[in-house]
Parts: sequence; structure tokens; C-alpha cells
Amino acid sequence: MEGIFTSLWRTLILYLVVIVSMRLMGKRQIGQLQPFEFAVAVMISEIAALPLTESDRKLHHALVPIAVLVVCQLLISFISIKSVRLRGLICGKPSTLIRNGRMLEKTMRKEMCTINELLEQLRLQNVQNVSDVEYAILETNGQLSVILKSQKRPVTPEDLNIDTKYEGPAIDLIIDGRLMDGTMKRMGISREWLDRQLQERGITDYSMVFYASVDSSGNLFVQKKGECLE
Repeated sequence: MEGIFTSLWRTLILYLVVIVSMRLMGKRQIGQLQPFEFAVAVMISEIAALPLTESDRKLHHALVPIAVLVVCQLLISFISIKSVRLRGLICGKPSTLIRNGRMLEKTMRKEMCTINELLEQLRLQNVQNVSDVEYAILETNGQLSVILKSQKRPVTPEDLNIDTKYEGPAIDLIIDGRLMDGTMKRMGISREWLDRQLQERGITDYSMVFYASVDSSGNLFVQKKGECLE
């Protein structure tokens, strides 16, 4: 029983340590990590697992290396912000793979990027023809940025000289029956207005609402609980 309890509190502590460590490293998805950030993330996960898989390992055998890695990562990030030259050495520089509709063979070989891989990345961005691409740039995090030729870009209202209204993000008002009171106060939305809108839709209690939001034009979207169960 004592061994189970020990495993439980070790797991809880290491879980919290890893979560805090990753939080300190910043809010990035795995695909957006720089190579050194990805290496630190992998090492932290491996080190955190040691006390859980090897009973003779003490907790500090994981906590100390994790702390060192986090400090090193923060220092490297700070140095990268302060120095453009060191940022290039640490993070690398973007590489142009396509210019004016032509693939750059030497750069592709240098980055070890095959034609098939490049075409796959273009298809993922709904680009079917290499000739439609003005620039395709391999970013330092491994993602491909594609800039289409001006003739191939989607038409925008600005191109047609059409004035448009501002469209901000929708504001969450109710999530799974729970009123977002703080958000409503911050955005200046009154409960009286919301209650009136809900009553017009036959809703008398917030618990009946699965999700409700309002857009920048003041239009209310409401989905009742059980309305769509697929």
C-alpha cells in the first residue's frame, strides 16, 4: 500500500512540474517549436518518467535536471530575443524553396526536402500547381509558408473597392449552461438583454443552453442542449 501511495504522489508532483515547465516555455504547439525547444520538451518528458519507472530513483533525480533544462531554455530564448545574430545561429534562418514558380534545387537538397514532400505541403495549403507560387519559404520551425502570385490569390473586398464593416471575434455568453458573467461585464452586455433574447426563444433558464455567443454586429447565436446530439 505504501508503494502505491508513493507512486501516486510522485506522479502528481512530476505531472505538475512538467506542466509548469512547459507553461514557462511559452504557449506553442508542437509544430511551432524551434528545434532546441523541441529537444528540451522531449528531454523533460524522458527525465520525468525515470522516477516513475525506476523505483531506486529519487524524486530529485528528475526535478534538478528538469529545472536546469528550463533555465537553459529560458536563457536561450532571452538571448535569441536580444541578439539577431545569435538568433540565427540558434534557431536557423528561413529557406526559400520556391521562387517565381520554380523550385530551387540546391536549397531543397540542403534542407533535405524531396519534391514529393514539397508538393504534399503545397496540397495541404490548397495549392495544386507549383507555377502558381510566388514564394514558398521553409520556416525555422519546419512549417512551409506559401505566397501565391497576385493573379492566383483570392479576390478580397479591397480589390473590388467594397467597404466592409468591422468583424471581431464572437463573445462567449453561455457555455454548457454556465453564464460567462465576467466576460459579459467586461464587454458591457447586460443580463436583462440576454434574458430577453433567450425568452424570445423559449428559454427560461441558462441550464437549457448548450452554447450562446454574440458577434460584433450584435447577433445572438443560441444552441439548446439536446438540439444536436450527433
